[in-house]
Amino acid sequence: MIDYNMLYEVLRKEKYSDALQQLPKNFLEDFSEYLNDKKDLTSNDVDFFTDASIKAKKQLENSLALFRELILRRKKKLLTLVFVAAETGIMKRDYENMLDFEKEIFDKLIKAFEEGDKEISKSINGKKEFEQEKNKLILFKQDIDKFVDMTGNVIGPFKSGELVNLQSSVSEILVQSGKANFVDED
Repeated sequence: MIDYNMLYEVLRKEKYSDALQQLPKNFLEDFSEYLNDKKDLTSNDVDFFTDASIKAKKQLENSLALFRELILRRKKKLLTLVFVAAETGIMKRDYENMLDFEKEIFDKLIKAFEEGDKEISKSINGKKEFEQEKNKLILFKQDIDKFVDMTGNVIGPFKSGELVNLQSSVSEILVQSGKANFVDED
């Protein structure tokens, strides 16, 4: 169960760390329950000017402000991670610390960036069909040493749980061998 002090501590950790912090498993549900409890406490109080009522109302307002700031900070970090992942093709950190809806947003934004890059390439190449092999987003199930891809580039090593955007031919081989799973399958 979440309380005001826990919410404050979660925001403090998020504020003073560059990495996306791991939240409790049912964070959103617990926060929703906490808000409902606080709303019930303030609405059921007959005397609106008692110290307990004033404190509960203020704590409700502050809790909402803390939550908004927490979500805003996480969104900024998520956008930074999307930008890094779209430019490098490697999404090492923080994927496991994302909430489910953040993972969905992350995957959609990566796809949007990839589509944007394709459109730019088409425009630069005079609207010719862009023949670059499509990349696939995979999540490694085990540690992998360095290896050579289809173009002769050395890539890796990769750790279990690491999220990487690789050429589809390389991704297919890794998934077929049971070393990774596709993340963005349609």
